[in-house]
Amino acid sequence: MTTLGRPPPESGRATAEIDYVLPLRWHDDDGLAELTGYLRGLARHARIVVVDGSPPPLFERHARLWRGIVEHVRPDDDLKVANGKVAGVLTGMRRARSEHVVIADDDVRYGADALARVRALLDHADLVRPQNHFHPLPWHARWDTARTLLNRGLGADYPGTFGVRRSTFEKMGGYDGDVLFENLELIRTVRAHGGLEVRPLDLYVRRLPPGARRFWSQRVRQAYDDLAQPARMAVFLAVLPCVGAALWRRRPELIAAGAVAAVGLAEIGRRRAGGRRVFPATAGLFAPVWVIERATCSWVALAARFVLGGVPYAGRRLRVAAHSTRRLRRRALATG
Repeated sequence: MTTLGRPPPESGRATAEIDYVLPLRWHDDDGLAELTGYLRGLARHARIVVVDGSPPPLFERHARLWRGIVEHVRPDDDLKVANGKVAGVLTGMRRARSEHVVIADDDVRYGADALARVRALLDHADLVRPQNHFHPLPWHARWDTARTLLNRGLGADYPGTFGVRRSTFEKMGGYDGDVLFENLELIRTVRAHGGLEVRPLDLYVRRLPPGARRFWSQRVRQAYDDLAQPARMAVFLAVLPCVGAALWRRRPELIAAGAVAAVGLAEIGRRRAGGRRVFPATAGLFAPVWVIERATCSWVALAARFVLGGVPYAGRRLRVAAHSTRRLRRRALATG
């Protein structure tokens, strides 16, 4: 667990209301103009800290463009963690000044109303878990939206952004940066330290979809995340054997029933908390396809875990998806 220090605050546009931490590591600047426009608008509502792990030429270009808009820094050298995003979050939280902080991936796009609501919820909660939705919606974003809808049908989704109380984060000492599923690790660490998590299903925050190439590259890595949730992993590992058994017994109606059940669960998730405003009806039709994809990739992820010792991530191989809440609670008690 990394202990957070508090370096002196640096210059940057600020309000006392809320801070916004954006960890960034780009290898090209294809989306730079769009992100710069977003940051200019966001700076009217929040003090922004961009922690930029990009190569030097890109870092310098970002520094020139964002001067006076954000506090632009590199990840701190003392943070020796495998997951670069966590290093960015820890660095940004060291520089946060407000008690209310939003942590967001570089593809998350907050509106003023959503930002204000996160801030209001942080008056009483330690962690706020909004709901992302893709816009625009190319075919692969609809495919991935099926995952979101199934998660909502069973509880809540895992977004690319959180609201967090700075005092709670400092009391925790941050969170483990040597895991793959860093969002789940943050959620479980807050819970282990007795923090209150809220999951407003109607707090919708837009997210830009990845390109198709990046979408395909994430399939096995996202399946590997399920190793941190054994019951969920077991369900997906059982799907292909069940489909194979149904085909062997010449019972295609069983497969059809499973597909209808997946679409029905996705539709329940779409209708919860006014979700029809942001989730198209066609996204739920991708649910059976997504389930088969996840079931297939789960076996690949399992092989990667036991044969290769982990899954590749940003030039390294990560073994642990996320730690259990029980283990994090024991760690919290041990560190006082």
